[in-house]
Amino acid sequence: MVSRLNPYLTFDGDAREAMEFYREVFGGSLTLSTFGEFGLEGTPHAERIMHGMLESGSGFTLMGGDLPPGAEFSAGSNFAVALSGDDDAELRGYWEKLSDGGSVSVPLEKQMWGDVYGACTDRFGVPWMVDIGEGSAGGGEQG
Repeated sequence: MVSRLNPYLTFDGDAREAMEFYREVFGGSLTLSTFGEFGLEGTPHAERIMHGMLESGSGFTLMGGDLPPGAEFSAGSNFAVALSGDDDAELRGYWEKLSDGGSVSVPLEKQMWGDVYGACTDRFGVPWMVDIGEGSAGGGEQG
């Protein structure tokens, strides 16, 4: 898979509604995964969206999901730029450069969904998410 760069939006419990709205706007294929599918079944977060991805026929990709348990929503900081793909060396190279001089909120390491993922804010205050998949087209999940 070719590496991709796209916006990643964060929601406070209404990611499903928002991502379905964007599908109505842009068309395309929408995939949604819940927190319950990744070990939080039976919790208040079980039906919330852990990761959603909309791929339009025009070539747009938009990802988004609800905040993970314990995270606090902050309007104005509810986005990140996502880098995803399966080229480990390429994506680790981007990670090293983006995180240099910035702050790391999630170290780049293997996550519960199987990908290597990390989140950082670069030295200019831009939030980034890097997801290195194992040949999957998903990526960008929040950890």
